[in-house]
Amino acid sequence: MLQKTISSLEAHQRVDKYLRKYLSQAPLSFIYKLFRKKDVKINGHWVKESYILNEGEELTVFVTDEQLKEFNQPRKIEKISLNHPIVYEDENILIINKPRGLLVHGDKDEQRVTLANEVLNYLYYKGEYDPNENQGFRPAPAHRLDRNTSGLVLFAKNLVSLQQLEDLFKDKEEIDKIYLALVKGHLDEPMMIDAPLLKDEKSGLVKISKLGKSALTRVEPFKYYDDLSLVKVQIFTGRTHQIRVHLSSKGFPVVGDGKYGDFALNKEFKDIYKFDNQFLHAYQIYFKKIGGQLSYLTNKTFIAPLPKKEEEILSKLGK
Repeated sequence: MLQKTISSLEAHQRVDKYLRKYLSQAPLSFIYKLFRKKDVKINGHWVKESYILNEGEELTVFVTDEQLKEFNQPRKIEKISLNHPIVYEDENILIINKPRGLLVHGDKDEQRVTLANEVLNYLYYKGEYDPNENQGFRPAPAHRLDRNTSGLVLFAKNLVSLQQLEDLFKDKEEIDKIYLALVKGHLDEPMMIDAPLLKDEKSGLVKISKLGKSALTRVEPFKYYDDLSLVKVQIFTGRTHQIRVHLSSKGFPVVGDGKYGDFALNKEFKDIYKFDNQFLHAYQIYFKKIGGQLSYLTNKTFIAPLPKKEEEILSKLGK
């Protein structure tokens, strides 16, 4: 039988989500069968899966010792410092300048090297996270960034901060995220791109389609390099490959984009600059009026400098 007092780190979440993390190796069918059989109690009272946990409550789950041993297996992490630039850190959040080529999230079995796992190692190294003590919550990224896009990624160290950041990124009313992209062509003036996007699940490619989900992107010129433009991009919806597809549709493909870009230009950059990646970087995050636990972030701006390789390319183009 599982008996546990809910800690401050584990509170403020649905009890079924807590159990999905605590019994991480259990099938979902097993988790929800516990609720149907009324085998999950808080302070001695049966609760439904939607119940929100509070600090100090006593959780009881009627499982056998064998099931508990089988399904409760904390992930293996090591005490390792973080090798990537930390843009900002406090007791609630961690902002990292992610290099291109690194996954933010892992696969189902968490076998690959990911930024999320490296952050867990780092926080374990600092003594701020222990997988054996806090199995109902683990620090996590509040948003996604493509493997081959570099730049800012925000992590939350506690559940309240994670929920608030996720809401901010979802609503996009009180947070602005700006990207830098080097594109083919000369963008003369700012433009808004309002075009729905549809993803082909088989190929993984995205295209503009009336059948797709709404997508809105703002682009403005920043610097010019002959027939290339360095542009600032702001997205108001978070669709897959949104920036790359929208820019390409307007005749301004991102340099190095292997799916939607100009392949001749990509080859030129590979031959001349040894650059074989999309030139897209999550450059800046600005918090507007923020309430709650993260209210101290109001009017704060965080910037991640371009990677060294991209800076070198721009320097050479400028000459």
